[in-house]
Amino acid sequence: MRVLQVINSLDTGGAEKLLLETIPKYRNKGITMDLLLLNGAPHPFLQEFRKVCDAKVILLGMGSVYNPCLILKLKRYLKNYDVIHVHLFPALYWVALAKIVTRSQTPLIFTEHNTTNKRRSHFLLKHIDKVIYRKYTKIITIAPEVDRLLKAYLGGLDSKFHLIPNGVDVEKIHRTEPANRNEFTAALSTRILVQVASFTPQKDQKTLIEALRLLKTPVKLLLVGQGPLQTECKDLVKKLKLQEKVQFLGQRMDVPALLKMADIIVLSTHYEGLSLSSMEALASGKPFVASNAPGLGGVVEGAGVLFPTGDAVQLAREIEQLLSDSKHYDRIANLGFERAKHYSQEKMIEKHRNVYNQLCQSKS
Repeated sequence: MRVLQVINSLDTGGAEKLLLETIPKYRNKGITMDLLLLNGAPHPFLQEFRKVCDAKVILLGMGSVYNPCLILKLKRYLKNYDVIHVHLFPALYWVALAKIVTRSQTPLIFTEHNTTNKRRSHFLLKHIDKVIYRKYTKIITIAPEVDRLLKAYLGGLDSKFHLIPNGVDVEKIHRTEPANRNEFTAALSTRILVQVASFTPQKDQKTLIEALRLLKTPVKLLLVGQGPLQTECKDLVKKLKLQEKVQFLGQRMDVPALLKMADIIVLSTHYEGLSLSSMEALASGKPFVASNAPGLGGVVEGAGVLFPTGDAVQLAREIEQLLSDSKHYDRIANLGFERAKHYSQEKMIEKHRNVYNQLCQSKS
């Protein structure tokens, strides 16, 4: 069985990291799986992928992933694989249109990673979306909320859907040695907060930054990730005179070690799918505080601490309570670790393999 994974790039992000971690495991289970990137810029994830995996990497260029000419470049690859598995927009569109142009019979799978996007509120794009999704043989959703909302949005395509939650290697994270705290603070009394998220409109680092002003306990916030809104967040830090309390780390390859070092892990966001960073946070054994946002609240409720999206005041209160009440702190940390065990990466891989096998059998 030959499977091609297609994604925009291996820049920072949950879907990108999922492919980095799982493609080698699929190959170890006997699946010939390759990777195609619309943009082949040498991001750290791509460099790491080449180190850990001998899969073929197909690069379509270094230009914009929104260039329709990518449809023509994709055409030649559709016939070379038994299954094409696609992630994220605009790869969603370009692969479907390449299938139309070539009249390819190769089954397509699309994994929906988010509860919503801007296209769903745009009159024209909403109708184009429905045409594009119909070109996919199977649609994988990563969380119940993602599944429910996409089914309602598309209408009439329920038979194509498979709900397969994302997974993490819980034991690997549990065994990871913590990073060195002295790299970030020399003060023993300073508590470390970590958020791992891209700096995009979907995320909400600004609320977390604003919450720092309200904390009485000395803290150091480490923001891991990169993206177009990073400059705005840095400007906000300067405006609030929090330069000594916030450090921007960019993209890191040692995220599990950073999480194991942290006192509290936070994910302030506007919406999610089933974020890999939230799964890693729960698996770290540290208390997890998250926005009660679509796609995230249901995952964290009963296993972490939720605060109203965009509410810096309540976020600060929740952080202070965790730092001042050791019993509460330990209880939340233990609940999170137990919840993470439900999201096994091995189970996720096995369910994907079953979908691939079904498509290959029906094709033959």
